[in-house]
Amino acid sequence: MSGKPSLLAFTAIAAMLSTVAHAMTAASPDVPATRLGTAIQQDMATRDQSSARRNRALALREQVAKAAEERIKADLRARQEQADVAATATTTPGRTAEGAQYDNLARIYQAMKPAKAAVVLEQLDMDVQMKVAQRMRERSTAMILAAMTPSGAADLSMSLARKAPKKKDVPVLPARSAAGALAAKPTSRSAP
Repeated sequence: MSGKPSLLAFTAIAAMLSTVAHAMTAASPDVPATRLGTAIQQDMATRDQSSARRNRALALREQVAKAAEERIKADLRARQEQADVAATATTTPGRTAEGAQYDNLARIYQAMKPAKAAVVLEQLDMDVQMKVAQRMRERSTAMILAAMTPSGAADLSMSLARKAPKKKDVPVLPARSAAGALAAKPTSRSAP
């Protein structure tokens, strides 16, 4: 074989060039501009956009959950501090037993019928009435006040308002007999 290239050499060179061309095509990220390639690119873009939206939504939800958790923790700390302050205030000697007595009385009077509770409550010392009424629910206190005598209800209301009840000086009128009342009644007679 004298200086002519063989068919086998041409085939080998063509195969190498084809391999290099395929490698370059596969390495390029662009999909050929065909309808199928365009559809694939659009689907990939849509998928990327929806994935980005989901990631943003998840990040927002996580932020909301963290903020809610912080609010709940702060509220819990505030309630614990209030409970500690209340526990400290009630642990002073004498106040715990006294406060519990008034709480028990308030529950008892709330359980009673308002008319009967009003009669009994009105007989108590004004200081006791006030402390019991302060520990009762507003509706129960209102119903008992409605069943009390007007002067008793007014006195208790003034005490609850932290003002001294007014003492009315009502003059005592002498009792008249029925005959005296008729005699004192003016008669109208027409003049002749």
